[in-house]
Amino acid sequence: MIVDSKVEKLIKKNILIVDDHPFIIDGYKNAITRYKPDIYEYSFTQGKDCETGYNIITNPETPPFDVAFLDISMPAFEEKGIVSGEDLAKLILELMPNCKIILLTMYTELLKIKNIIETINPAGLVIKNDLTFDELLFGFDIILKDEIYYSHSVIKMADQINNDFEGIDQFDKLILFHISKGTKTKDIPQYIPISLHGIENRKVNLKELFKIEDGSDIDLIREAKVRGIIF
Repeated sequence: MIVDSKVEKLIKKNILIVDDHPFIIDGYKNAITRYKPDIYEYSFTQGKDCETGYNIITNPETPPFDVAFLDISMPAFEEKGIVSGEDLAKLILELMPNCKIILLTMYTELLKIKNIIETINPAGLVIKNDLTFDELLFGFDIILKDEIYYSHSVIKMADQINNDFEGIDQFDKLILFHISKGTKTKDIPQYIPISLHGIENRKVNLKELFKIEDGSDIDLIREAKVRGIIF
């Protein structure tokens, strides 16, 4: 009777983990289950890519999640336009607004981190290279206390994230980011809600702003890096 009474008092936490590396999922689960097991009872649901994540989140029989751990870079679900953990996060914000989202990434580019914070505003943002067993538990504790957790690499970029550049908006910065990563101009509309014609016009304007009207994309990126717009 005493054991049953204790179990009934446990607070259930419904956790979603979507990552394309099974051993990482196991690591998260092993760490989380050690966090205050006398207080919380954990129920885990896991997905391996954008498609399984989408199917879990949109399933009407899926109970709302309390916390979702989402890897940003995963195999895409092109059919539904879900190409990253960010897209899954937006879906959760729409369908389960009380879920605390933790995004995990290998990206360390300032522009990418800034865009994640501005568009998703996750409860947690972690650079994977920062992550240790203790760090995961520390971040999980902060998030359950309704506070925001950024890993130390994200915190180091905080001052730079607040920088603005005259004449250049967020879409310009995203265009520069994708070009710097080797994305072809014709493919950028997959990532930014602007037409191909609009992106080409913005590239022309950026080259005029940088005074390299006849420059190539390489020249454009080189100048953007010199000016500290991308890194």
